[in-house]
Amino acid sequence: MCGIVGYIGGREAGHILMEGLKRLEYRGYDSAGVALINGAGLDIRRCKGKLYALECELAERPTTGTVGIGHTRWATHGRPSEQNAHPHRVGNVAVVHNGIIENYAVLKKELIAAGSTFASETDTEVIAHLIDHHMKAGRDFETALRETMARLKGTYAIVAVCA
Repeated sequence: MCGIVGYIGGREAGHILMEGLKRLEYRGYDSAGVALINGAGLDIRRCKGKLYALECELAERPTTGTVGIGHTRWATHGRPSEQNAHPHRVGNVAVVHNGIIENYAVLKKELIAAGSTFASETDTEVIAHLIDHHMKAGRDFETALRETMARLKGTYAIVAVCA
C-alpha cells in the first residue's frame, strides 16, 4: 500500500504535495519523495524512511514548481531504500504508483533488451521506462501513457508527469 498525490495549479506545489502526503503517510513509512516541474525541468527529492526525512531534505535543498507529484511508500518490490523510493524518473518523465504491476518482470526484460538501464528494484520504474520508450518512438506524452497502461497487468493507480 502506498500514498500518491499530484498537483497542477498556480501555487507552489511543494507545500501542497507535502500536506497531501502527511494525510497519506499511514499508507507507507518506508520512503517518500516528490517531483516538481520547474523552469529547468524535473526536480526530484526522495528519502528512505518516514515523511519527516523528506521534510528535512526539502528544508536543506528546497525546490519550486507549480506542477508536481508525491509518494509515500510501503515497499512491495524492492527493499526500503532511497534508490527504490518514488518518484522514478526516466528522461523527462517521472512516475509514482500504488499497487502491483504483475507483469513487470516480462516488461523489464523487454526494456533491457531494447537498451534501458534500471536503477531500482521496483515495478514502478518499469512504468517510467515504458512511457519514455514510447515517447522516443515518437508518441506524445498522453499517447505514450495510454500505450503504457495498455501493457500493464495488475491493480494499480499511477500519477505521471512530463517536463
